[in-house]
Amino acid sequence: MRRLLSAQEDKILRQERAVLESLQIALTRLDAGDEDLDLLKNSLDQLEEMFLLVIVGEFNAGKSALINALMGDRYLTEGVIPTTSQLFLVRYGEEVSQSVSHDDLAVVHLPVEWLREVNLVDTPGTNAVIRSHEQITEHFVPRSDLVLFVTSADRPFSESERAFLERIRRWGKKIVVVVNKMDMLQNDLERGQVLAFVEENARLLVGGDPRIFPVSARLALESKQQERSNGTPLAAQESWGRSQFGALEEYILARLDKQERVRLKLENPLGIALNLVESYRQVIDDRQNLLKGDFQTLDTIDEQLDAYQADMRRDFQYQSDRVDNVLYEMAERGDKFFDENLRVTRILELINSERLRGEFERKVLADTSRQIEQHVSELIDWMVDKDYRQWQGVIDYINQRASQHTNRMVGKVSNEFEFSRQNLLKSVGRSAREVVDSYDREAEASKLAQEVQRAIVQTAAVEAGAIGLGALLVAVLQTTLLDVTGVLGAGAVAALGLYVLPYRRSKVKEGMRTHIGDLRQRLEVAMSRQFEAELAQSVQRIKEAIAPYTRFVRVEREKLAVLGDTLRDAEQQLRQLQHDVQGLE
Repeated sequence: MRRLLSAQEDKILRQERAVLESLQIALTRLDAGDEDLDLLKNSLDQLEEMFLLVIVGEFNAGKSALINALMGDRYLTEGVIPTTSQLFLVRYGEEVSQSVSHDDLAVVHLPVEWLREVNLVDTPGTNAVIRSHEQITEHFVPRSDLVLFVTSADRPFSESERAFLERIRRWGKKIVVVVNKMDMLQNDLERGQVLAFVEENARLLVGGDPRIFPVSARLALESKQQERSNGTPLAAQESWGRSQFGALEEYILARLDKQERVRLKLENPLGIALNLVESYRQVIDDRQNLLKGDFQTLDTIDEQLDAYQADMRRDFQYQSDRVDNVLYEMAERGDKFFDENLRVTRILELINSERLRGEFERKVLADTSRQIEQHVSELIDWMVDKDYRQWQGVIDYINQRASQHTNRMVGKVSNEFEFSRQNLLKSVGRSAREVVDSYDREAEASKLAQEVQRAIVQTAAVEAGAIGLGALLVAVLQTTLLDVTGVLGAGAVAALGLYVLPYRRSKVKEGMRTHIGDLRQRLEVAMSRQFEAELAQSVQRIKEAIAPYTRFVRVEREKLAVLGDTLRDAEQQLRQLQHDVQGLE
């Protein structure tokens, strides 16, 4: 091919190859189907091959007869049924020869001058029953530089022909329509009706204003054979005029000169590439639209986690207030106890410090430690339950998202993308389900209780030296009694006069409230610290579970943005190359 090109044509060829190779990489990153990648590869290969003219149509439409008429003799077998070796690749040769390759392709060499720069393929019918023929046909058509679509005048544009034409159009091929067997029609009215029908459907199926040639290949071949046998010029033969073959032959042999063949060869891959660009830009748009829903999913999960944390902190305050209320009630009991007992009238009873201590523990401390431990235990159960429910919510939402957009993508090109996406959604849901299923609520509550208690004890360890909430409470609050029993132990009843005792009562009550306030603050700090740690850990576990899905969505969005720019650039370059090819002289 390159030896036939001018410097300008060779430059266009090199630019075209570069764009097609870049497009090939982009489509591979988009998980393009093998069919489309092969189509692009064939387009690249086609640039280095001889000009390829492919004849297609239903069997018995007269494709082989058309080729024989073009060659001037009956070189190819004509029949009414598809035969095993009915696909022929016709090339130039010094003498007539034929061989059949392993893939059921018959290669024919003919001493026809114009075949020196053109290869020709006679394909099986579009409705052939031999599957291998269809596969070989679909191998050659995408590589063609010009397609001659042959339909029969007695049954133009059958359903199989329509389907095949639509497929060829997707390949972006230059198509010339040949209506064969026109001699079978009885009069001009019938011929006019058939041609009008063909023109209308050709515009719909091929697009634009395709060239249409009504011919009779049989009459044309008979005329050429008569010319060879008795020397009668074609122009002098009535049958040649009726065949209308001269216009088609002039188009193929004269209009398709070297310059036109080069133009078509350079132009065809551009049409294929532009069709693929259009198709895959739609794929990108579809995927981006689908990813919008995925980003909304991630945003919704983030919003739900934020709301979950806000709700947990609000509800935690309520849980914490319940502990405060227990301590507040104990402080009220303490005030009442000291008001009732630290009186001059009860001096003798106050001397008995052991009795006073017992009364203090029974009436003031009472079951405060048990209540606090119960509230802490309930807070822990609440945290575990909320954590469990949040995981359940993630499962339900992810599963809903996974099923909501199934089969939303169009065509084979979406399968890999959708497969990866659906698998990630299922994986996220599965990870969440495994966490929920493995949730041992008693074990989680026990573990959390130990952590909370350890945090509380560590916070007050210097003063309390205790290992449990109840022991801590007793150790801290009993220091209040030292203010009373220590003074009483001095043994000076007179020292507890009318002025001293009320003063000491006030100081004891103040000290008790200080101790309770300090205890309340320590409990709040310890529980809040542990609560925040557990809440952060819960949210982090959820984020880690959906991390593969999050990464996929973000990476895919970035990839699609880059590939979208790549396809837009490719389209601009392809259209510029089209303009350059059309301007070749």
